[in-house]
Amino acid sequence: MKKIINTIYQNNSIIYKVFLFITTVFLVVYFFPKGGKFKYEFQKGKPWQYENLYAPFDFAIQKSPELIEQEKKELAQKSKLFFEYDYNVFPEVQKEMLQKVKELNVDSLTVRVIMSKGNSILSGLYKKGFVDSASEAKISDRTEQVILRRGNEIIEVAFDDFIESNELFQYIQSKISSRSNYKYNDDLIRIIPQVVKGNIRYDENFTNKALRNSINSISYTTGLITANQLIVFKGDIVEGKKFDILNSLKNEYKSQTWSQANYYWIVFGYTVLVSLALLMLLLFLRKDRAEIFDDNMKVTFIFFNILLMIFLVTFTIKYQVDYLYVVPLSILPIVLKAFFDARLGLFTHVLTVLLLGFIVPNSFEFIYLQIIAGIVTILTVSELYKRANLFISVGQITLIYMLTYFAFSIIHEGSITQINWDYFVMFALNGVLSFLSLFLIWMYEKTFGLVSDVTLLELSNTNSKLLRDLNEKAPGTFQHSMQVANLAEAAANEIGANSMLVRTGALYHDIGKMVNPMYFTENQSTAVNPHDDLTPKDSARIIINHTLNGIELAKKHGLPDRIIDFIRTHHGTSTVYYFYKKEEEGNLEDINKEDFQYPGPIPFSKETAILMMSDAAEAASKSLKEPTAQSIDVLIDRIIAKQMEDGQFRNADITFREIETIKKVLKKKLKNIYHLRIEYPE
Repeated sequence: MKKIINTIYQNNSIIYKVFLFITTVFLVVYFFPKGGKFKYEFQKGKPWQYENLYAPFDFAIQKSPELIEQEKKELAQKSKLFFEYDYNVFPEVQKEMLQKVKELNVDSLTVRVIMSKGNSILSGLYKKGFVDSASEAKISDRTEQVILRRGNEIIEVAFDDFIESNELFQYIQSKISSRSNYKYNDDLIRIIPQVVKGNIRYDENFTNKALRNSINSISYTTGLITANQLIVFKGDIVEGKKFDILNSLKNEYKSQTWSQANYYWIVFGYTVLVSLALLMLLLFLRKDRAEIFDDNMKVTFIFFNILLMIFLVTFTIKYQVDYLYVVPLSILPIVLKAFFDARLGLFTHVLTVLLLGFIVPNSFEFIYLQIIAGIVTILTVSELYKRANLFISVGQITLIYMLTYFAFSIIHEGSITQINWDYFVMFALNGVLSFLSLFLIWMYEKTFGLVSDVTLLELSNTNSKLLRDLNEKAPGTFQHSMQVANLAEAAANEIGANSMLVRTGALYHDIGKMVNPMYFTENQSTAVNPHDDLTPKDSARIIINHTLNGIELAKKHGLPDRIIDFIRTHHGTSTVYYFYKKEEEGNLEDINKEDFQYPGPIPFSKETAILMMSDAAEAASKSLKEPTAQSIDVLIDRIIAKQMEDGQFRNADITFREIETIKKVLKKKLKNIYHLRIEYPE
């Protein structure tokens, strides 16, 4: 049992990666839709690229969604409106009219006479049918035929046959005009409009039910294709009926291949494909980005971002596929380039897009468009700490989206009249959402402890607390760090390294000297040298400890690991040569050279290697009593040759050509600092 625990402990990093790999594959496959996939790719307006296609089985030709929607609209326009005749209205109105007549303070005989005339008018009104204002609003064409339900009787009548509210006064006038001398005509004209109610009412439930029945009766097919019937010849243009037949075959194929039994085969197929893609990413990291592969936090960060993009796309496909191109996939290469490098960002983006190609409609268009956009993202997005850069890059990415879609639309439709301009709005929204990358970068820095150029810009501010302390406690060291930062930045720009990273690392590389500032010559303003009272070994220990002290100070002030790496490696495993020689002169016994060596590690990147060369060059140049162009050239060559001889750049990803370029930059910059020029013969 103890042996098993020890094995697990020794291989915990690999075990974690296996767990992360399996979990990511599971989640990606879980997000993917599990339907079968049609084995032919075709697009409207393009030639059929396969052999002649014959129907593998009988299937119906399905109508397109647009045609079905058009038929539904036509049915809705032609659908009859239903109205109901209410027999209860007349008795209710009679009661209300009687109450109003009694309020006239007339005798009972007069009441009966008025009611007789009023009932006669109401009887004719309700026999013809009176429509209330709410029901009138349901119909626009007064000549339209409607369906009237009178109990169990259903008849079709013209809506114009009913009496509407605006015709009521005219109708009453016509009924009492024959007895114009009747003294109570004015009372009837006043009372009847007050009490009358519509007995013809719009029946919304019945109307909707009839419309639903009509829609449900729509045929969703336009014909039948029998087995072995020729569908399309090789080279035929896929359009019109052929396009509808192929879409019908595609849908029928998916429905026939979908079953509980082959569900597991589909899942297995997705699992294999996703596993291969993620395995390629891990192999790339192990071969070309070993420092990232060895850091489980960084591997987790990369897999998390892939998973996030896949989730956003699959969620959009499931709930609103029309908004697929609103999903800002360009965030993935922006974020990865900000924290790592362009090659890793593009490699990861391409693999993610290929995975999504399995599930998106028009997969070729999607893959082409997203890969082109990803390449543009990698080529244009740089120096995110400059706010204008991201705006310009996002604008270029959005333009590429629009141009690519425009080109595809012309190919498919043959003209610009059929272009769906809504896509251009979606691409613009995609560009706006891409600015979320800045928020994600900030959030990832806090969550995963990574460092972006934005953070490096903040750290390189010389008004930060740690650099202010360095300036106050060790002003000579601060000036030395500033000079080294300028040299290193210039060298990094020349060979294409991360200039912001190396500049920031250079500013902090000697902060450990604040602990004992007077033991370093650049801070000694008097002739008193405290090393005169120490043994060479003790002096060497104080000098060497400035790297350890710097690491402690950096961690105490929350500096990121990428900056602390410069403090660790800027002397590598070199020797404090002055005190080693001094010990050698005064000690006849064997000397332990390790007592005079820095603990390392040696530089492991271009940036840390640049800092080592710049630091040694700037410090050594101060020892030249009379600096000349020739002496600076010799000094730089000698220092860097010694570093290479000691194997200090063995782990750094830097070439001989790049080292030569760095040497030229250092020579040129140091000559400018000392205001030197080459003396030409007269």
